Amino acid sequence: MRLHRLDLTAFGPFGGSQSVDFDELSAAGLFLLHGPTGAGKTSVLDAVCYALYGAVPGARQSGQGLSLRSDHADADTRTEVRLELTVAGRRLELTRQPPWERPKKRGSGTTLDKAQTWLREYDTAAGAWKDLSRSHQEIGEEITQLLGMSREQFCQVVLLPQGDFARFLRADAEARGRLLGRLFDTQRFADVEKRLAERRRTTEARVREGDAALLADAHRMQQEAGDVMELPELAPGEPGLAEAVLAAAAVARSTARERLTLAHCRLTAAESAQAAAYGTLADVRELARLQQRFTQARERAVRLQERAGAHQEAQTRMERARKAEAVAPALELREAAEGEHRVAGAAEARARGLLPDSFADAGPAGLAAAARRAAEELGGLESARRAERRLTELVDEHAGLDRQERADEDALREAEGWLADWDATRAGLQSRIESAQEAATRAEQLAVQRDPACRRLEAARLRDQLASDTEAAKKRALDLEERALMARTHWLDLKEQRLNGIAAELAANLTDGAPCAVCGATEHPAPARRIAGHVDREAEERALAAYQRADEQRAEGERRLGVVREALAAATAEAGDTPTDRLAAEADELEQRYTQARRDASGLHAAHEELRRAEHERERRLADRQQAAVRAAARLTRRESLEHERTALEEELAQARGSATSVAVRAAQLEGQVALLTDAADTARIAEDTAQRLKDADARLADAAYRAGFDTPQAAAAALLDGSAHRELQRRLDAWQSEEAAVRAVLAEADTAAAAQQPPADLDAAERDAAEAAQRLRDAASTRDWAARCCGELDRLSARAADGVRRLAPLREEYDRVARLAGLTAGTSADNERKMRLESYVLAARLEQVAAAATVRLRRMSAGRYTLVHSDDRTGRGRSGLGLHVVDAWTGRERDTATLSGGETFFASLALALGLADVVTDEAGGVRLDTLFIDEGFGSLDDQTLDEVLDVLDSLRERDRSVGIVSHVADLRRRIHAQLEVVKGRSGSAVRQRGVG
Repeated sequence: MRLHRLDLTAFGPFGGSQSVDFDELSAAGLFLLHGPTGAGKTSVLDAVCYALYGAVPGARQSGQGLSLRSDHADADTRTEVRLELTVAGRRLELTRQPPWERPKKRGSGTTLDKAQTWLREYDTAAGAWKDLSRSHQEIGEEITQLLGMSREQFCQVVLLPQGDFARFLRADAEARGRLLGRLFDTQRFADVEKRLAERRRTTEARVREGDAALLADAHRMQQEAGDVMELPELAPGEPGLAEAVLAAAAVARSTARERLTLAHCRLTAAESAQAAAYGTLADVRELARLQQRFTQARERAVRLQERAGAHQEAQTRMERARKAEAVAPALELREAAEGEHRVAGAAEARARGLLPDSFADAGPAGLAAAARRAAEELGGLESARRAERRLTELVDEHAGLDRQERADEDALREAEGWLADWDATRAGLQSRIESAQEAATRAEQLAVQRDPACRRLEAARLRDQLASDTEAAKKRALDLEERALMARTHWLDLKEQRLNGIAAELAANLTDGAPCAVCGATEHPAPARRIAGHVDREAEERALAAYQRADEQRAEGERRLGVVREALAAATAEAGDTPTDRLAAEADELEQRYTQARRDASGLHAAHEELRRAEHERERRLADRQQAAVRAAARLTRRESLEHERTALEEELAQARGSATSVAVRAAQLEGQVALLTDAADTARIAEDTAQRLKDADARLADAAYRAGFDTPQAAAAALLDGSAHRELQRRLDAWQSEEAAVRAVLAEADTAAAAQQPPADLDAAERDAAEAAQRLRDAASTRDWAARCCGELDRLSARAADGVRRLAPLREEYDRVARLAGLTAGTSADNERKMRLESYVLAARLEQVAAAATVRLRRMSAGRYTLVHSDDRTGRGRSGLGLHVVDAWTGRERDTATLSGGETFFASLALALGLADVVTDEAGGVRLDTLFIDEGFGSLDDQTLDEVLDVLDSLRERDRSVGIVSHVADLRRRIHAQLEVVKGRSGSAVRQRGVG
């Protein structure tokens, strides 16, 4: 990751807009960020972090949202941070604007604008920026994925806070573990510990739950079996519980089966005794029933004799009612005629009461004639109704003509105003079209110049890159040639040494009596002896192989140098000797001119369309003006016709209405009069008819009563019975006859008469004997059922307990396995000798890597004196595995980091920060960090140590890396020439770059 440019507006102490060119600062490799206290040095780093992650470093997280805004900024200036950087080979631009309470555009007060974020990427092929996203979430995920680290890791790796690492250096294991856990994201290992602990608790609870269920079944079996079952005195989870419960259950089942056999025998005896008692009870009940039946029949016969007189009177009453039934139709007809006459008379009185007094003595015929006269007058009003409706239509039509006239006047005024401006509108549109056409011509001309300029710029950039690559390739080729020469010299030296000692090598293979490989002699009186430092054949061959490899690498380096030089020549031929900056400026100027011309030409089509619409609008308005004049002439003729028709209709209506206010009112009056007269005539006619029917009904009733044997119609009416009375009287007669027949039948039965001659039956004694036998049977059956239920329940509970024991077996094994793992990862197991948790173990490995990486730089800063080492020792009750000690080479002893002096603590914490940065970077996927910042702490160093620290920081520039130091130390301004100074003032702070460019 390399930073290129940072732009700040109204951020922190910076009231206006400020820019930081990191490319210029990074050119020196090491640059200084300094300024007075409170000027805003740290705010520059905060802005970098805010641009990347939308938040400032952890210690300053309260400065979010509206509080990021500068107090020196104008009310209309919005806070903004823009950062341009290259990461993973992509050049990106991040712009963030926090929430802003800006003044309202209308009225007083403020309104809140939401936070905004933009992400753009520079497209090298197109030579322009392209938008990627405006979503906070998408941009955050993209940046985190590209950098490979979270905000906390970035602040520890890129913005190295020395105070944090000094505390980290002296911290205890718990605090050190918290920081390492955030940086290396070891939460997953803590989750594993938590998950195993939860599984241990879960499985333990399930085991205890299973044992509790087993004990519950055992208690129920004890309740069923009684005292014969003894439960084991064991708690859930204790070993041996299952075997003890199953053994006790087996004893209880055996005892229950013996009880069931005895209960079966008792039940059989009780059933026989009950059958004998129930037979005797049945005989006694039958005798008692017959004796009671005879007694009840004698009593019913006495009661019938007492009611004989009332029975005779009921028979006489029934005979008179049957005779009166012949007169009933005439009575009903007379009552109906009388009711109709009363209703008709009341209706006639009500109808005559609604008429004027002049109709009081009129008969039905007179009332009907008056109704016909009123109806004829009502029919004559229909023509007047049509005239009244037509008059309303004329008034509405006249009002519509007035509205149309006003609308036409408004349209004429608008059209005249628009047509008056037509010449100016057309001239303006034609001017726009001509300007756009000229811009299009310029754009075509610039497009021809733009592509060659872009190709030359690309070639120039490639030329500059290849020039650098050529120097590197040339240097590498020289190094490889030198290495090959040295390898060849080494090989020749070894070969010469081997030749010098070849006699000793041959003598080593001589054997007495065997011929010499050189001279053939079989005697070897003085064989050569091997001298010290003799080179054998294998050493010579290894040197030869090393020389051949070096020579091949030299040839490959020369070949690569030739390829780079050819590419440089081709790029130089196309780009020429013009500097890249000048070509870039020319290309940018052409691009801007081309873009402006395209932008100006883009309005050509819109201008043509607008002119076409304006011409169409002119034609429409001319046509509207002509049509409005035609409609005005037609309205004048129509008004005159309406006035003549209106006068004639008003005269006709005045004659038809009479004294009424309108034709409708007069029609309503006549309609009411016709209805009243018609109703009165009808009710009078109906009253006359009902009076005649009542007279006829009286005559028929008198004749019917005489023929039925009654002196008067009233006597016949009194003898009549209604339906319920008739049914009740008949029921009484039928009941007396049925009772008399039933009594005679009972007294005539032979069994009943014979039973009446025997002594009274003792039913109570027989029932007591039967009840006692039934109770004994129920007791025996209950005992048998209890014994059977006890056996079944014991069998069921025993089977369930055995099944529970089988099901709990794998669960107990799982609990034992999970408990061992949970204890091991939590550091409580005896197998974990150091009592180290899993997360601590992982963090200890990371801390060991950090200590090794930090030692490389610490030894250089301390002139080889100090070395950081990781310790697994446990301190007090804290966790083990996160100890950090320093080894002093002067004393050879290992001591605590808290014993370091202030200056020693600074460069130790700096080395630790740089080592941690290397390890976190590797952990994040090896993302290259080309820009680093180191914050404060240099004031505690002496000159020699400061030089050594600066040498280490200067070594970080390898492979084009830049380091920014944030410090107040004045001596650093003398030693480091590239500087970014933050100057504070009353109107806000400002930045100045010195010693660059």
